[in-house]
Amino acid sequence: MKRFWIKAVLFVYVKITIMSEVSYYTEEGLRKLKDELRTLKSKGRQDIARQIAEARDKGDLSENAEYDAAKDAQGLLELKISKLETLVGNARVIKEDQVDTSKVSILATVKIKNVKNGASMKYTLVSEEEADLKTGRISVKSPIGQGLLGKKVGDVALVKAPAGEMEFKILEIGI
Repeated sequence: MKRFWIKAVLFVYVKITIMSEVSYYTEEGLRKLKDELRTLKSKGRQDIARQIAEARDKGDLSENAEYDAAKDAQGLLELKISKLETLVGNARVIKEDQVDTSKVSILATVKIKNVKNGASMKYTLVSEEEADLKTGRISVKSPIGQGLLGKKVGDVALVKAPAGEMEFKILEIGI
């Protein structure tokens, strides 16, 4: 029953992600995605195949928990591979010279000021997979990223975050 459920989820997930929109990445971000995909297809599949073979050698498959666990892990690995293939297939590289700095867009670095407390922050808007708050890279799909997109210097962006509504004034847009 478990394997049927995983296969059904896998089918639905793959069907939904195939219809996903184009995503924009830096050259480095797309290279990392491709490297991860290549690793999962080679080393990841080999590791799972080895686990399944070892579990199969232990006897009766109908009561073999290790075999069931290895098959479940295989299903999850194939799901991740499928997702990455879709991401890479729909990926487009955007270069810094293509970024329009007259308004906030993907790959733009934006300096903003919280209107309420006066705190200033600087973020670079990137794809979800490249987001890393520690390095100041936020996703264009995050609440702040969505609120900033399309705004110009001097505009105030109203951001609906889980903590409530926040206002940010756009101070600078660059690369």
